[in-house]
Amino acid sequence: MIGKIRDIWQRVKTLRNADPPEKSDDEALRREFKLRYMQFRRLLNANDKALKTISEMDAVLVGTKPFGMSFIRSRAALLFVNVFQIIQHLNTLADGRHQALFDAFTRLKQEISPLLEYAPGPDTGPAILELSEIDKTHVEAAGVKMASLGDITKKLNVEIPPGFVVTASAYHRFMRHNRLHEEINQRIQSHDGESLDQMYRLSSILQQLVMQAPVPEDVASEIQEAVKRLASVGPGPPALAVRSSGVNEDLPGASFAGQYRSLLNVNPEHIISAYKEVVAGKYNVTAMSYRFNRGLRDEDIVMCVGCLKMVDAVCGGVLYTRNPIDIRDDTVIINSVWGLPKLVVDGRSATDRIVVSRKPLAIVAKNIALKKVVYQCHAAEGICRETLDDAQAGTASLTDDQALNLARLAVAIEQYYGDPQDIEWAIDAGNKIVILQCRPLAMTPAEEKDEQSKDETTRESSADSLEEVTQDRAGEADSASLRILLRGGITASRGVGAGPVHILKKEVDNLSFAAGEVMVISQSLPGYAVLLDRAAAVIAEYGSISSHLANVAREYEVPVIFGVKGAMDALENGHTVTVDADGLKVYEGKAVHLLKKKVKNRHMMADTPVYNILKQVVPHVSPLNLLNPDSPGFSPENCRSLHDIIRYCHEKAVHEMFRFGRKHEFPERSSKQLVAEVPMQWWILNLDDGFAEEVDGPKVRLDNITSIPMLALWEGINRVPWGGPPPIDAKGFMSVMFEATRNTALLPDMRSRYNLRNYFMIARNYCSLTSRFGFHFATVESYVGDRVMENYVIFRFKGGAADDFRKMRRIQLITEILEDVSFRVTVTEDALSARFEDYPMDIMKNRLNILGYLIMHTRQLDMVMSNSNMVGHYRSKIRTDIERLFSPQRL
Repeated sequence: MIGKIRDIWQRVKTLRNADPPEKSDDEALRREFKLRYMQFRRLLNANDKALKTISEMDAVLVGTKPFGMSFIRSRAALLFVNVFQIIQHLNTLADGRHQALFDAFTRLKQEISPLLEYAPGPDTGPAILELSEIDKTHVEAAGVKMASLGDITKKLNVEIPPGFVVTASAYHRFMRHNRLHEEINQRIQSHDGESLDQMYRLSSILQQLVMQAPVPEDVASEIQEAVKRLASVGPGPPALAVRSSGVNEDLPGASFAGQYRSLLNVNPEHIISAYKEVVAGKYNVTAMSYRFNRGLRDEDIVMCVGCLKMVDAVCGGVLYTRNPIDIRDDTVIINSVWGLPKLVVDGRSATDRIVVSRKPLAIVAKNIALKKVVYQCHAAEGICRETLDDAQAGTASLTDDQALNLARLAVAIEQYYGDPQDIEWAIDAGNKIVILQCRPLAMTPAEEKDEQSKDETTRESSADSLEEVTQDRAGEADSASLRILLRGGITASRGVGAGPVHILKKEVDNLSFAAGEVMVISQSLPGYAVLLDRAAAVIAEYGSISSHLANVAREYEVPVIFGVKGAMDALENGHTVTVDADGLKVYEGKAVHLLKKKVKNRHMMADTPVYNILKQVVPHVSPLNLLNPDSPGFSPENCRSLHDIIRYCHEKAVHEMFRFGRKHEFPERSSKQLVAEVPMQWWILNLDDGFAEEVDGPKVRLDNITSIPMLALWEGINRVPWGGPPPIDAKGFMSVMFEATRNTALLPDMRSRYNLRNYFMIARNYCSLTSRFGFHFATVESYVGDRVMENYVIFRFKGGAADDFRKMRRIQLITEILEDVSFRVTVTEDALSARFEDYPMDIMKNRLNILGYLIMHTRQLDMVMSNSNMVGHYRSKIRTDIERLFSPQRL
């Protein structure tokens, strides 16, 4: 044995006298480190912006806030810019090794972009259509309002004013001739849709753009020729009523009632100006706000314009074929005034109200108002408001026969269309009823409580159902009587779910997760997404609605609450709870009443054109398919969404930063030695803003360090002085010496810039530590800041001078300690890799404290790892120290 020791020592001496390795250009390497760190920072910044954008898109899809095409187009543009930048930054870090990401990005952009493009309608087809030629099949050409008028006069022989329509084709020719589509689209795109004063300014600008634009000569000529033909039709003045007739106007759920412009008693000589004024009315504030809140794109509204011969009305008004606030009331309700019906339409005057039953057709109620004013056609142009004498003001504007005739006609129109109708009408001097427009009547749904009351009455009448009714009534109070276990947090996915609690702490816990259980986790890690198809609900102590898990949960419609502090401790495995994600409450037991009311959430804009476009865009943006970085399928070719690209780039960027730090020797001459009262040398390379003040000399003091992760790590390193190596027996000593002869790089007396020196690369939020303590190597990389989803710590540990058995037992000990404090650990042979990420700054700093302690206090433990008692002793000591010194919050 003495001879073997003598041989080993001679070999050590020989190796000590060997020449040191050649040094690289330290300053150049320092510059490269700094450039890479800046690229990494830019990547993280773009990553954060992209995830926030995805979160915004997901939030409006499931929320209640209205949005327009400008929102979708602007968010898509932001995503394209930031995801492209992320790919560029990653390829800079990785020397172009991820070029395939550009192909995936281009493919996804090509899938999304056509959904966002503005495609103006065709400008072919006639500029003018006569009302007598059209019916409801001409909606796309003539607009809903004029197509309906043409239809009822053709099919029901209803009297309407003679006239014509300036078509959708003419509208597109006018807009394209002046490039108004592009100009208007650009201005709408820059508007946020929320500020009312900005909306007014935008409205004014857009209307002026339309009014100042010339109508193409061929279109203007056709309009003027149509006016001449109309002037020769029938008796009466040649004046015109110029009315809007949007292609998507007067549709169920989007009536646009009163939103657009109508001009009455227009002089034929001013028809072109009147036409532009009605088209410009598309951009009045009311109409724009209405479109925005109804999820209609600007391009969805093509403004056709009806030009009708003016009816010089004796009386007029509006009738409803049913009571709009009571779906069970089928009486016809007529509102009437003297003169033009504009007073009724605008709601500016008291009106006569006559109610007519259907079977039999009879007047069942009549209220004659005092109508003090009247609108009439002005002799020259336009309309005037005149005061009525008291006698006429108090007289009924409709006779009973006229009211019954109106009701009869209204019922016929409703029967033809099959839905309740809102009809504007007038009666001329010849006692002829003229229909001016008809649209679907917006009905208020019956009160839910009325329906429930009716249902319960029916059920109570049955003895068989008595027990069921009693149970339901008891259930209505159960959410109030049940104990609330937790409250607060944020709704990441809406809904209500109930089931047994299953607390997941380690990946192996996933295997026992059963269908219908409530997942309770510390943080919203992507790996838990594989369980969502089985989960009744999810509760997480940490997470945000932009996290990967939240995105997938919304796709599965699983109720999720994030930010529920203390959930892991407050809830017990196997206990049934109800998770009310909308109410941000967790109840003990099963809240039957809440679960009975569970319905699929319907967005206020559901099924609108804008909403449907976002629904088509989101599958290319939000789903996360790349969940496991260790899977062979974690590749650019398998990126099926922009979120996949973001996830891939973030993972690989962290890997590239770590790989570069390990690959290159530290630029010693460009660094500063830390002034520290410890028996080891510590060197600091400031990448960016890691120093409070610039340092000219060769040394830097700790109070000049601003790096958040380095200071946290340093606190753990120095919290408890290292007590020296553990007691070693002869077998342990010989194991060390034997391993040293096999791997000379482990020899502590080797001439190496890594011997007893430890190197930090730092910035304010970044730290990379390369350390050698005796015979083992440890590396730590961390980014810690205010943005939770950017925070991470990676710890790698390898080596040791003992044999494989002892080294593995030390690795197992460190693994157990790290898993106790929620690190995710993987072990390959004698190399350990641990990761902790996406937690707030205070928790990140706490885990760095613990890592610092472990780096110092696991030194040379491998030499005693063959002794089970020693293993137990050090396991207990380390755990006790960590609990006493750092009080880690259990996650």
